[in-house]
Amino acid sequence: MDLQLAGRTALVTGASRGIGLAVVTALVGEGMRVVAAARNLTPALKATGAIAMSADLSTADGPARLVERARAELTDIDVLVNNVGGGDSVDGATGGFLSFDDEQWQQMFDLNFLAAVRTTRAALPSLVERRGAVVTISSNGARTPHAGPVPYTTAKAALTAFGKALAEEFGPAGVRVNTVSPGAVRTDMWESPEGYGAALARSMGVEHEQLLAQLPAAMGMVTGRLVRPEEVAALVAYLASPLAGSTTGADHLIDGGAVKTA
Repeated sequence: MDLQLAGRTALVTGASRGIGLAVVTALVGEGMRVVAAARNLTPALKATGAIAMSADLSTADGPARLVERARAELTDIDVLVNNVGGGDSVDGATGGFLSFDDEQWQQMFDLNFLAAVRTTRAALPSLVERRGAVVTISSNGARTPHAGPVPYTTAKAALTAFGKALAEEFGPAGVRVNTVSPGAVRTDMWESPEGYGAALARSMGVEHEQLLAQLPAAMGMVTGRLVRPEEVAALVAYLASPLAGSTTGADHLIDGGAVKTA
């Protein structure tokens, strides 16, 4: 299927690994010119053919500086993919609500919510001019906030609400805004020995591999397996394309059927 994206431009954040890397690969494969931003520029990211840019989007001015540099390369931005985020590196991530102090809450919101707010704000003039699209990666944890670190799932709930508000305000200006909410995806958050999945396994007194094997059933994923990053990327590419021209203001679950409500 031709997604009619060839020749268009995109900015993707959190692009060095996992879902972000898969999104960059998919968009470049569709013929887009892509600026791929990450704190650390990995060999895998450089190999995609995208324009790799180093950026720390957890800072107050990082997003605006990134958008300025991206526009210098691309001239205009047709598509913004807000993917940067994470919940796997905060100390005590498996300890429950009382284990998080104000600094940890702020860190989680800076990366998982405010980075998208700031990047979108900086990119909107170009997106309005180009009648573009925003696709933001949230999490099904926004709908099941007990299923992960409380600051992380709360930030993702705010992110999902932010997308709906943007779609309502900027839809008349021609900008489509959607969120994509994956469940457990085969990324470092779950699979790395230093990630959240490994920490969760230790807190439960089970082997990491055992946790990963049991995770789909425990989460109610009727597909029986974790989501692949490429599956999320394919959905993002479709939502970014003109083929999804009447799709906006929606939150798209891709979680193997884990969330049972409509």
